[in-house]
Amino acid sequence: MDIPDDHRVTNLDGAQAKTTITSFRIIRALNAHGNAGVSELAEELEMAKGTIHKHLTTLRELGFVVKDEQGYRLSVSFLELGVAVRARMPIYDISHEPLQKLAEATGKVASLVIKEHGYGVYISRVTEESTSDIEIQEGERIPLHATASGKAILAYTPEEYRDQILEQNLQRFTKDTVTNRDDLYDELQRVYNNRIAHEHNEFRSNRVATAAPITDLNGDAVAAVTVSKFAEESDEKMTNPDVTSLLSSTADFVQNRYHIRSNEENL
Repeated sequence: MDIPDDHRVTNLDGAQAKTTITSFRIIRALNAHGNAGVSELAEELEMAKGTIHKHLTTLRELGFVVKDEQGYRLSVSFLELGVAVRARMPIYDISHEPLQKLAEATGKVASLVIKEHGYGVYISRVTEESTSDIEIQEGERIPLHATASGKAILAYTPEEYRDQILEQNLQRFTKDTVTNRDDLYDELQRVYNNRIAHEHNEFRSNRVATAAPITDLNGDAVAAVTVSKFAEESDEKMTNPDVTSLLSSTADFVQNRYHIRSNEENL
């Protein structure tokens, strides 16, 4: 997926461990390719082969890279870390069963998206066997300005943070991606008023989605619940009242449970 890395060295104000940066550039390159050799990585990352080999060897010894007949690849140790992090998130535990019910009731993919480092991240996706929208995986990052879940989150995000996102060079993913800031602000106001956001071919062609925000006790977004499907260009947005009602009810239920959990933790 063509989303730029948000951990650029120019944003670290000199407080950086360059060895760590190099290792993670290699990790991200391996993630993009699946398998790659030393020469391929050296050419893409514009580094010496010796540097690439040294980092790969270290990552392999630590158990995060595997070498096979096709080259180097990431190990499932990253899965272990990601699953452990997700399990510690109260919003994940709270939303799992409601998402399953939402997917069953709508026949669509039901997902939970959180915001992290200026992106949305899928931490849970539930689908019926007959649903084909499996291109986006759990753990995948998505742009906030071009997705229903992202817009639901941005609409209920503090103004300073939202402005930081929208003041960046907003990437166009399809011909329908909205990159004009004034148009985005107008849309986010509508999302705020209605607590519903829509996406129609804006991130990926032939994909439509509807999302509702989940906010904390201060009214700031912590996540969004979304339903999505693949559709033909001629399909309308998922504005079906039944789908919208089920989505809103699910988001409200998860939000109420999240508030109860937060109040208990604050006692």
